[in-house]
Amino acid sequence: MSRKFGVIVGVIIIAATIIGGTIGGATTRLRNVSAKAHTTTAANILGDYGEAITTILPDNYAGEIDYEKATQASIQGMLQTLDPHSMYFSRTEYTKLKEDQDSRFYGIGVTILQHRDGVYVQSVVPSTPAHRAGLRYGDRILEVDGKDARNWTSQQVSNNVRGERGEPVKLKIERAGSQAPLYFSIIRDAVPLPSIRNSFMIRPGTGYVGLTGGFQHTTGDELHEAISTLRSQGLRQVVLDLRGNPGGLLDQAIDVASEFLPRGQVVVSVRGREYNQPILYRSNGNETEDYPLVVLINRNSASASEIVAGAIQDHGRGLIVGETSFGKALVQRVFNLPNGTGLTLTTAKYYTPYGRSIQRDYSSGSLYDYYVRHDADELNQPARPVSPVQQPTPALAPTPHPPTGPAVKTAAGRVFYGGGGITPDIEIKQPAQTPLRARVNEAAFFFTRELAAGQIEGLENYRVEKMETNRQPRATDYPITDRLVEAFRSYLLRDPTLGLQPAQIEGEMEYVRLRLRDEIITAAFGGDAGGRILIESDPQTLRALEAFPDAKRLAESTRSGSSQS
Repeated sequence: MSRKFGVIVGVIIIAATIIGGTIGGATTRLRNVSAKAHTTTAANILGDYGEAITTILPDNYAGEIDYEKATQASIQGMLQTLDPHSMYFSRTEYTKLKEDQDSRFYGIGVTILQHRDGVYVQSVVPSTPAHRAGLRYGDRILEVDGKDARNWTSQQVSNNVRGERGEPVKLKIERAGSQAPLYFSIIRDAVPLPSIRNSFMIRPGTGYVGLTGGFQHTTGDELHEAISTLRSQGLRQVVLDLRGNPGGLLDQAIDVASEFLPRGQVVVSVRGREYNQPILYRSNGNETEDYPLVVLINRNSASASEIVAGAIQDHGRGLIVGETSFGKALVQRVFNLPNGTGLTLTTAKYYTPYGRSIQRDYSSGSLYDYYVRHDADELNQPARPVSPVQQPTPALAPTPHPPTGPAVKTAAGRVFYGGGGITPDIEIKQPAQTPLRARVNEAAFFFTRELAAGQIEGLENYRVEKMETNRQPRATDYPITDRLVEAFRSYLLRDPTLGLQPAQIEGEMEYVRLRLRDEIITAAFGGDAGGRILIESDPQTLRALEAFPDAKRLAESTRSGSSQS
């Protein structure tokens, strides 16, 4: 680690602890910096910071001073001058970061969503305290431990529901069909936070694995178990869904890629200040079958997701379908700071097996431009799907997208460009969410809340007494009949606050039926089962299923040609 790096860390640690008066550990770190010039620089920085703190003492400032908040802001501001991914974490945020990496947290086990008038239970995680206590889809959270939660955000509810294992949390609930509020005292326990949120046979012989929950300590094992289960059900080809996966642990990305790559192939290289030469991570040997593979990505697939997609693409092991990924290839180390806080600091960069840089440019513009405006720009670009007719030999053809970095020739002679995320082989946009569809979503939730509670006259057979778990929904389960749709139209007329009239939904009837189906299946069988309804009709997933013949030809062409080892 360079001496300059040591000074930066030392400054950060002192800034984090000077208000509390515990600077001994930080001072020791500074003594370890041997270069006089660097020590002087650190001293100057600390001097300026100390003078600023002294200036804003109550003798000068007219108002109350939150020293902890001021210090956190100063640290975060400093890190933001380095790059978008070096970040400071408060005690609460740092605890959540570690919980996410451990693939579990201590809470009650519910998925919650904020709607027009509060936060509601969307689904209950099976075999968790909430499931055992009897919480249901559509329950509105009124109070948490006696505190009024009616105007809280979902994040506020989540923060207050989580806590120490074995400690109770008291909830006041409003339930459809119940005249009086319900009260629950639920003992917090470990709640699983898996990386794989859904895994099932989407078509005969075709498996779907939704690796959308980050790359945590258990990700590789979860994937291996999911593939083994699908193989026992007749798996011959697989869709690996990385959409919305923000990334996580490097070793787990390597494990995931190794599930699909032959022994000894490079997964990723890491280059940075801590390494005198690039470190090449290679796949472990595995016994998986050489089945056709299609990987789904979108604008929110980042970091470890891009490592996996880039390795699959570079080696020609499968086709990438969807939208260009986020473009995050900066490697962060996690540093523990005093008082339970922490920070992540960029120490290196990722490159694909054939040397493509994944990182998108962040040298100009604001953090808003980097995180948000990028998505808006992507939405304005026309889709350019590559059909089998247009590209009969996809294994040998270069990517059709405009270059954003140096050209890199990969397996089977394909050409890709670095510097802006992973560009899909077949690009297809997700349909934009319109204001009308957003209102349909809201109305479908509130209608289904009444439906599942047995409150819709004439449709009492749709009442859900208790959520069933581990059920693959069948077409005959809670069908969306014409009678049910008509009841939904009547519901819109009874509740003008939804801002939706029956005439407005006529042109969106297919979408209306889909959302009603998703909601009632979620209420009856849980969030994973409801998610399958949307996955099976998703345009990107459907395009991925069509791509398997090309994926198979690509893999065959790669095996017959040259490849990197």
